[in-house]
Amino acid sequence: MDVQPLLFYAFSAILMFAAFRVVTARNPVHAALFLVLSFFQAAMLWMLLKAEFLAITLVLVYVGAVMVLFLFVVMMMDIAGDTLRSGFWKHFPLAAFVGVLIALEMAMVLMGGFRVSEASAMAQSAPGISNTRELGRLLYSQYVYPLEIAAAILLVAMIAAIALTLRKRKDSKFVSPSDQVRVRARDRLTVVQLDATQPAPDAAPSSANGETKA
Repeated sequence: MDVQPLLFYAFSAILMFAAFRVVTARNPVHAALFLVLSFFQAAMLWMLLKAEFLAITLVLVYVGAVMVLFLFVVMMMDIAGDTLRSGFWKHFPLAAFVGVLIALEMAMVLMGGFRVSEASAMAQSAPGISNTRELGRLLYSQYVYPLEIAAAILLVAMIAAIALTLRKRKDSKFVSPSDQVRVRARDRLTVVQLDATQPAPDAAPSSANGETKA
């Protein structure tokens, strides 16, 4: 008995449940954790398809970096659940339409079946073929321009995110280096003319009992 179809249906069922809980969980932290679970199940499906590099990349990049960042942001911002659910029914028709459209497109693809070309079938059957090497060769040869465009878009998005979130702190003092270089002595130093120091007057003589004579 082939166990691969059973694993596929098991991973798919857990993936669908986790994806459903991502959009229905009331706690944002729980939603992020369910998203981590869905990423793991998607990685397992890629392992079944013998795409080990994509599975490991999904776990390292999304689960190990992006989702940890999401969790830190959610916990530091202390997002209120009532605020997130305030406009649920207002945007529900549009969300339902997009969801049905995506489901229909996936159904059309799945009903058509997966067609494997002769070149890919030969590559899978040939010994000594590395998926990572073939993927890198394809990315940096046939899809090098889309890869560079995606990298530029991500760079612009990262700079824009930093610029939007950058705020000046009121409790920090900032000195411009250019102002320090152009500073002049007469702008920072003022010479004040004072009279010569005079000796203090002598104190009045005191009597033996400590009283001062008039």
